[in-house]
Amino acid sequence: MAAQIIDGKAIAAKVRSRIAGQVEQLKAKGITPGLAVVLVGDDPASRVYVGMKKKMCLELGMHSSDHELPADTSQAKLLELIDQLNADERIHGILVQLPLPAHIDTDQVLEAISPMKDADGFHPYNVGRLAIGKPTFQPCTPYGVMVMLEEIGYDLQGKEVVVVGRSNIVGKPVALMCLARHATVTICHSRTRDLAEVVRRADVVIAAVGKAEMVKGDWIKPGAVVIDVGINRVGEKKLVGDVEYAAAAERASAITPVPGGVGPMTIAMLLQNTLESAQRTGNEASR
Repeated sequence: MAAQIIDGKAIAAKVRSRIAGQVEQLKAKGITPGLAVVLVGDDPASRVYVGMKKKMCLELGMHSSDHELPADTSQAKLLELIDQLNADERIHGILVQLPLPAHIDTDQVLEAISPMKDADGFHPYNVGRLAIGKPTFQPCTPYGVMVMLEEIGYDLQGKEVVVVGRSNIVGKPVALMCLARHATVTICHSRTRDLAEVVRRADVVIAAVGKAEMVKGDWIKPGAVVIDVGINRVGEKKLVGDVEYAAAAERASAITPVPGGVGPMTIAMLLQNTLESAQRTGNEASR
């Protein structure tokens, strides 16, 4: 039986539609959710990504504040801008596009963002909240993975989840989110012994290692759910995930494609985080 294709584009469209309705409700109370995006330098991929965020903000009726700085911007100047955005009541979410130029300390910049406006969910305060099961902002890509599983009606309780990849952006936070939903979670990495055997016992495989087709199709247990977070360019045009898609799709019960799977969810959840921040502002104002 062919695997169910988990359509990230369609699910992201549903999320954006829900956001648009909630934005209108907030506007009726005099609050317009605002997202500030800071881009340092002129990386083409980052510029395209920032442009997509701005477009979707405007489509949903949100306020978009974009700040494009030259690559030689000093760290002090960048931190000064972040301080201004922290103090701006029109801004509910702040995102500094990564990667930053080499002369800027990324950790210091991310820690300068107010935890209450940390739309990416990378601030140590929000990482800690996630770790104790009381999240404020959740990292966007893992948040999107959870929404995708909910949309296909998959209950993680009691399931064995194997996460391949241990990054702070995806691997570690998605493992915490699965744990909070009562899954048994194993995090794998480049030094994991017998990786194939570990993956073979998984009810859910979440691949976020950044290596093209590293997870082979015959590693997938029949009936497992496969979430492929990776996106890797092979040759000039072809994009592939971290999972050997065609072979995995013959064994899995459900699988995300690349592209069109997890990718569209990331921006949708960034906007969701910004909305939730604005809603908290509205709740505090009504007390």
